[in-house]
Amino acid sequence: MLLNREYSGKRWHLRPDGVPKVTGQLQYLTDMTLPDMIHGRVLRSTYPHARILSIDTTEAEAMEGVYAVLTSKDVPGLNRFGIATPDQPVFCEDVVRYVGDAIAAVAADSPERAALALDAIRVEYEELTPLDSTEAALAPGAPELHAHGPGNVLHRTEIKRGDAEKAFAACEHIVTETYYTPRQMHAYMETEGGLFVPDEGRLNVYAATQHGYKDRMQLARIIGCPEENIRVVSSPIGGSFGGKDELNVQPYGALLALKSGLPVKMHNSRKESVRAGLKRHPMKIEMQTGISREGIIQAHRVRITADTGAYATLGAPVLNFCTEHCLGPYSIPNVDVEGVSVYTNNGLSGEFRGFGGNQAIFAVEGQMDRLAEIMNMDPWEFRRRNMREKTDLGPLNQRILVTDGLSQVWEAMDRSELWQKHQPPPADHSLPPWIKRGVGAALAMHGAGLGYGIPDPAGGRLSLNADGKIEAAFSYEEFGQGLVATLEIMLCDLFQCSTADLSIIIGDTDRVPHSGSSTASRSTTMAWMALQRLQTPFRSRVLSVASALSGIPVKELVTGAGGVWRKGALPEDATDIKSTLHSERDGEKEEQLGAAAETLEPSKDPVVSSGLVIPYAELVKQGEEEEWIFDTHFDYPTTPDHVVGGHYLYTYAAVAAEVEVNTLTGEAKLLDTRHMVAAGPVINPMGFIGQIEGGSVMALGFTLTEDAVMQDSRYLTTNLDTYLIPTIRDIHTNLEVEAIEDLPEGDPFGPRGIGEIGSVALAPAITAAIHQATGVWVNRLPVPREQLVKPLDVPLQEGVSPS
Repeated sequence: MLLNREYSGKRWHLRPDGVPKVTGQLQYLTDMTLPDMIHGRVLRSTYPHARILSIDTTEAEAMEGVYAVLTSKDVPGLNRFGIATPDQPVFCEDVVRYVGDAIAAVAADSPERAALALDAIRVEYEELTPLDSTEAALAPGAPELHAHGPGNVLHRTEIKRGDAEKAFAACEHIVTETYYTPRQMHAYMETEGGLFVPDEGRLNVYAATQHGYKDRMQLARIIGCPEENIRVVSSPIGGSFGGKDELNVQPYGALLALKSGLPVKMHNSRKESVRAGLKRHPMKIEMQTGISREGIIQAHRVRITADTGAYATLGAPVLNFCTEHCLGPYSIPNVDVEGVSVYTNNGLSGEFRGFGGNQAIFAVEGQMDRLAEIMNMDPWEFRRRNMREKTDLGPLNQRILVTDGLSQVWEAMDRSELWQKHQPPPADHSLPPWIKRGVGAALAMHGAGLGYGIPDPAGGRLSLNADGKIEAAFSYEEFGQGLVATLEIMLCDLFQCSTADLSIIIGDTDRVPHSGSSTASRSTTMAWMALQRLQTPFRSRVLSVASALSGIPVKELVTGAGGVWRKGALPEDATDIKSTLHSERDGEKEEQLGAAAETLEPSKDPVVSSGLVIPYAELVKQGEEEEWIFDTHFDYPTTPDHVVGGHYLYTYAAVAAEVEVNTLTGEAKLLDTRHMVAAGPVINPMGFIGQIEGGSVMALGFTLTEDAVMQDSRYLTTNLDTYLIPTIRDIHTNLEVEAIEDLPEGDPFGPRGIGEIGSVALAPAITAAIHQATGVWVNRLPVPREQLVKPLDVPLQEGVSPS
């Protein structure tokens, strides 16, 4: 529920994929089949670290129904992949570095036969001692997992400002704490997979990814062919959250399809997805923060250690982001921050919703609460005293866009009813003595976009297609975030049309321009900016042709449902039609209006004063096809300062949580939350709420239950049956969102993405609430239940259950 505006009247919009999804009718990419399709499987290492002595595929190759068997010698191009650092082998040549490493792949006429072929491949190993922790990997004399060195360091970061050592010496109070965060699974509904179809010298790839053009580039390097020989279709996706940012099954499906000449289907089981898929980086964050007698932060020292696993993926950018956000939204004059991302033989860590911000914000907000307690100060007031001013430079001393978002979310939370409950309430004698309740809050600023120094193309295409539809084409992907619905709303707002007039094309490299990907909370902003650039030339073309055909001056024409209308010609103005369309949650009225518009005939009288002037389908017949196509290309906004990774656009949030702790069992339960979010105009209210709610549930698992535990570089958590994602029982029903839509006058960037901001600040709000309830400071996620268990100070009555 949005608190600050009444949305129920006019802007709710039926998701075009809503009914197919909830009824199970939607065909995901892994649901695709073809009559002559065969099945691919990958043989993965059984050791986290070993030398390959030999690989014998003879028996597998001789098996009936087996069409292809591949190893490293069968890769025609680059035997490596990785978006930023291509250091992961498609097939290992001489060494395996984690239990998911690929040794070989097969394609057979059935999944069962493919599994038998894998069993028939003989691999001889010499087992090596795994580096199962960052400490082991950084120890003197540790074997180097990659030849490029130095040591097992993937990447280092630092922020140095002022004189932290001197400032600490003058501080009145210093808090030192070490925070630990877990290896979290994405747990998407659709595991990695797709269909790979060779077609007369081309390869069609139908596989879930957030980077269609990046996948095409990487696959072209592996196959050794021009990029144009590959088509990547990347929507719809049954969830990603960053986990499908990187190549997964694509190299194997592509190579098997080309070798066999047949369509190949790949689809990871959940166990294989757990074993080989990406996870959130587990991190150790050491923080020391000092304040003056007045409670003003003077110095901040941070040491970040991230376990990136066996290969880089996007470990370096994740560390950059974490480093930037470990200062929080605070003004700190003396800073000493260092970060290191370390190669180990553990499972792969990579892209994940929040991108390192979750870990950093948990730590820095924990520091704020501890310092406030030392000062005997209200924790929200302590934050206000130390908040950055809106004109301050960003965390990396880079210029950022000036907004009032931070102060607005702080003030909204300060007056919220839930946060007012954090004042110690009178004892609630209706609760058993082992049940404790508390309220906590946290503050966050979260950068959007890829950051300075990283190519971040944006753009889009708008056209009137041969069917008379307003066609918008982007290289984004729909993976559950409601992107298509948001695009429909934007287009209906711009052209006062019906959704029946629209054709949205996304996620197909043969049909869309290179306009960026659905990552880094930026697709809505990029689409909005693109449509702002495209609307004028497109509308000008539409209205000028309509004027020439009808004899009505351009200034008297408007675009609307079904085509071009004369201004004021309808009983309801076009903008009222638009609002009516958006108000119908079941879509019935929208379908009726769209159908009615399509039945209207264009006026034969050039001076007619009412009705539809000319339908879009008639307009498009005028002139050549290319005359109706409009493209724009630009870069996502970045700071003008040369600070690698520095962001320019930030979203701000304040989160409060009420928690109940059972001190007999150690269970913590979330009862209530508030999210105050400053992200500019809300385009799609249902999508806005859905993103905050979904991010909040993911953060709940990160905080209380989720950890893909490893021992000796092997997963102990091998499937979802032993991995505790929140269920409907764990999800509280009272989640409220206040959307703060104000932007500075003349702001050219429009709505900010909110795909991640709902996930980054709930953890410290929950742990602050746990502290108020129990007095326990939590520094490790998921929250250890044993830490919250306390002896009962009153006898337990006979027959009374502690649950």
